[in-house]
Amino acid sequence: MAYSGVINDVRTCVNLSIPQRVPIFALDEQFNVRMHGITYAEYTYEVDKMVNCEIEMVKKFDYDWVYLNPDDYIEFEPLGVKTKGAKNIPLTGYKYLPACEDTLKNLKFPNFKKDGRMLAFLEAISRIKEKLGDTVCLAGRVAAPFSSVTLLYGVENGLILLFENPELFKETANFFVEFMIEWGKAQIQAGADAIWVGDCVASSGFISSSHYAEFALPGVLRLNEALKKEGFVFYHAGESSLTHLESMANSYPDVLSIGGKIGLNKVKETVGKRVCLMGNIKGIEVLQRGSPEEVERETMRIMEIGKKGGGYIFNSEEGIPYQTPEENVKIMMQTAKKHSLY
Repeated sequence: MAYSGVINDVRTCVNLSIPQRVPIFALDEQFNVRMHGITYAEYTYEVDKMVNCEIEMVKKFDYDWVYLNPDDYIEFEPLGVKTKGAKNIPLTGYKYLPACEDTLKNLKFPNFKKDGRMLAFLEAISRIKEKLGDTVCLAGRVAAPFSSVTLLYGVENGLILLFENPELFKETANFFVEFMIEWGKAQIQAGADAIWVGDCVASSGFISSSHYAEFALPGVLRLNEALKKEGFVFYHAGESSLTHLESMANSYPDVLSIGGKIGLNKVKETVGKRVCLMGNIKGIEVLQRGSPEEVERETMRIMEIGKKGGGYIFNSEEGIPYQTPEENVKIMMQTAKKHSLY
């Protein structure tokens, strides 16, 4: 079972010091749903099933956190984005708002306690916190301002704005800075210990480091600074470019999540001197497709590199796929726990 010292250990890691032991996380929501025996649609729309799933999976796999993130669109549906999913596929956007000045002019904050799935999400946070208390680090989630623009207008139309109408992009991002500050605060008030700030469209797979510095960094810096006053901030873009990771560290999150296509040693020696790191074990290549022996070896290798000198939280690089073998996740968790002590 998760342990009562996890919040203090996260805080110690954030301070780049050596904790009692390394907290063990996993981006596990799709895998958890399968293990709990419900559909992803049920998890998305039924609060009881979402809450029970997360609580039972903490007990079953000994996670040190709950990462509550059914999909990216909870706060975008009330703005007018249309979504669709399937029985076991998370919701995704299919109809976005026009990328124009009129859209921006008419944007208003939704009512977090009335609109769409927002109240249900806050209720799930409160109920999980009430049940598990401080034995886990409970993380809510928001989209970073840069990625928010693309979730509102669509990725293609959003990125085109960088060249055709950069001021509209920046003004829309500014709207989302304030929106996500308030939405993140609402989750922390509901019981979240941390906010996961997702920014995958700001990664090197989409934009250059110069575009990141101009269009993504200013907004996420303001967002992170505001939310850090309320709880922990975990910033994630699935990034494996050292140049981008160094820029992302300039947004001053409490913890910077790193991808699996870069050596953890290299990141620890550079970016890890400035900010606590998490992540790096590969979800598909290792956890889904690897043998139990490979999972054990890679978990041990990453843990031993990461925990050296403190300032590291164990986590997967991205989401653990739905079809990942149960044995592999159990071995990852057991091996990570065994090697988490200093």
